[in-house]
Amino acid sequence: MRLLIFLCLAGLMNVCLAQADLLAWSKIGSPTVGKTAQSIGKYTAGCLRGAAELARNGAGYQVMRLSRKRYYGHPDLIQFIEHLGQTAQSQRLGTLLIGDLGQARGGPTLTGHKSHQTGLDVDIWYLLAPDADRRELSINEREKWSAPSVVNAAATDINVRQWSLANEKILEAAANSPEVDRIFVNAAIKKELCRHNARQNWLQKIRPWYAHADHFHVRLKCHSGELLCDKQDPVPAGDGCGAGLAWWFSYEAKHPKPSPPPPPIVLPKECDAVLAE
Repeated sequence: MRLLIFLCLAGLMNVCLAQADLLAWSKIGSPTVGKTAQSIGKYTAGCLRGAAELARNGAGYQVMRLSRKRYYGHPDLIQFIEHLGQTAQSQRLGTLLIGDLGQARGGPTLTGHKSHQTGLDVDIWYLLAPDADRRELSINEREKWSAPSVVNAAATDINVRQWSLANEKILEAAANSPEVDRIFVNAAIKKELCRHNARQNWLQKIRPWYAHADHFHVRLKCHSGELLCDKQDPVPAGDGCGAGLAWWFSYEAKHPKPSPPPPPIVLPKECDAVLAE
């Protein structure tokens, strides 16, 4: 808030207004009431009407970083997480540690993610901690635990001490879910999956992206019939284990040119009503 006031007094009105908009979305602590769920806009510029709240604990999962209050999502997302947790539990793969979903009404956040705005994204840690299998984690543990990287220091391969077959099976189960659009992972993880699963259909949804060495990011498709939800372009055909993956280990990929400052987030006009409801 002090930063916001300073920016306003300094005459940086565009920045001031942008920060005020972000603050408005982060301050809303409850979903819209009595509304049919509706994802509006883009994953990176949108909002969510009729969000559902993910229970802090469920079969095969526990939610981390409760203080962030980013445990809301489209009912499709809540159902997906619950089902994936049940799969992990029934196959004895471990307990999923769930990171950010979205805010109570979606929208942009003050810190962290640029995406996660329409209630269709969730971060899931690779860490499969035995303690989480045996008991409910404390509030302090949920806030203080960190998700270790499963990629080596050079980001060329997995860290065999952190990676397990269970991680692979969880990603396979997630990618085989028909409601999933794509899953973002570190390129080294995609390479590891390609070693054992080349030409498997589910690999098409596993997309290499920067970072994502300590968690994977699941993105669901727009729900059928929600016309205000902007779909992403389809993922390319094939398993993604060829030249496209090799590029991620090139000099160009590892030394990207500086990007220009991003333009201000412009939300669909329908989001004004979501914020006001």
